[in-house]
Amino acid sequence: MSESIALRSRHVATPTGVVDALVRVVAGRIAAVEPGAAAADALDVGERWLLPGLVDTHVHINEPGRAEWEGFATATAAAAAGGVTTLVDMPLNSIPATTTAAAFAAKRDTAQGKCRVDVALWGGVVPGNAGELEALARAGAPGFKCFLAPSGVDEFEPVGERDLLLAMPVIARLGLPLLVHAESPAVLGRAARAATGDPRRYATWLAARPPEAEVEAVAMLVRLAAATGCRVHVVHVAAAEVVPLLRAARARGIPVTAETCPHYLTFAAEEIGDGRTEFKCAPPIRERANRERLWEALRAGDIDLVATDHSPCPPVLKLPGSGDFMAAWGGIASLELSLRAMWTAARVRGFGPADLARWMSAAPARLAGLAARKGAIVAGADADLVVFDPEPESVVDAARLAQRHPVTPYAGASLRGRIERVWVRGACVFAEGRTVGAPAGELLAVPAVDDARRKP
Repeated sequence: MSESIALRSRHVATPTGVVDALVRVVAGRIAAVEPGAAAADALDVGERWLLPGLVDTHVHINEPGRAEWEGFATATAAAAAGGVTTLVDMPLNSIPATTTAAAFAAKRDTAQGKCRVDVALWGGVVPGNAGELEALARAGAPGFKCFLAPSGVDEFEPVGERDLLLAMPVIARLGLPLLVHAESPAVLGRAARAATGDPRRYATWLAARPPEAEVEAVAMLVRLAAATGCRVHVVHVAAAEVVPLLRAARARGIPVTAETCPHYLTFAAEEIGDGRTEFKCAPPIRERANRERLWEALRAGDIDLVATDHSPCPPVLKLPGSGDFMAAWGGIASLELSLRAMWTAARVRGFGPADLARWMSAAPARLAGLAARKGAIVAGADADLVVFDPEPESVVDAARLAQRHPVTPYAGASLRGRIERVWVRGACVFAEGRTVGAPAGELLAVPAVDDARRKP
């Protein structure tokens, strides 16, 4: 049950800046934000920050079908512990993939009663399912995801330009975004044939996924977005070389946005040892200089948001025995750690709480059509709130994480910050280092599609 509460912090991250304020919560919503105010009954958190709950729009929960990889119960517990109060689940790697209205309904049914935070579900675009997209939108999908290169699972096939030219006009008419894993399969094919080094060496994997694959794919997406009017969102940008393409597209009024991930902003290829397959992801973590260019793109607004791409798997699929980067499953688990990882890296580059709130709450809420109720500390929004102490530093013990498996490249890393308390719609879901209460997260069906919202 949500409660009427009042919270006071010297550092409340609002859309207009960080202020000393009292935040009043009534019936699960923020009733008022009162700068400089105090109240006898308020929970005063002092110098600790009050942040809007994070909205993570790139999470692979994998249930039904692969719950042994990650399920709704463990993923949303990890989210709550990490200050993520809303997540949007990707249409793979569950079985069936969320590419039909029936599969969408099956996933919602599976999630019932298991979620500790609010959850929405992206739909998927695969070859031949353009006729399913409107039904998926009516079922509550806030947008769609596709791969240009193989996804790693047979049930979610990549699309080509011909498939996109069928799907994108439909998505444009619905007024929803198309999220794209943007790597050119032609470039990847050439690179893979040339990558003949030791598969245990990270450099071999890096050579197999060159920046040119991202550049070529984004160039095609910009061209198709201009032709169809479809909003395109490029997920997990790893190569800074795509940033000029994004900037130029926006200057022309083409509707293109982009995200990057904490691991691309934290780690560097030069630091990844042989056989360390917990670092494998696609696109790959690139060099240190590239990482700094991604930070500058965030600073300039050329990259809009940060999402985790939380993509766990059973430890055996990471091939810890052989350390074979070319054969191991590619995916990084970090849902519970994203806020701390981002703050650790952001603070030394001169960023602050308002930046974190913009990248990890407000912008992803807009992408998912949730900005009217999520992602900001403003009157009328859901009372999704996080008390965050930015000062403590601690080492990540992977065995203590709430995610399904204790495999993450952050294991042993020293991260700044401590998440002290988390509310979802005014109900406390995390306090004193543990989840609180029964799972009461909502399954969000947003936005509803109707004739008034469609583009002509």
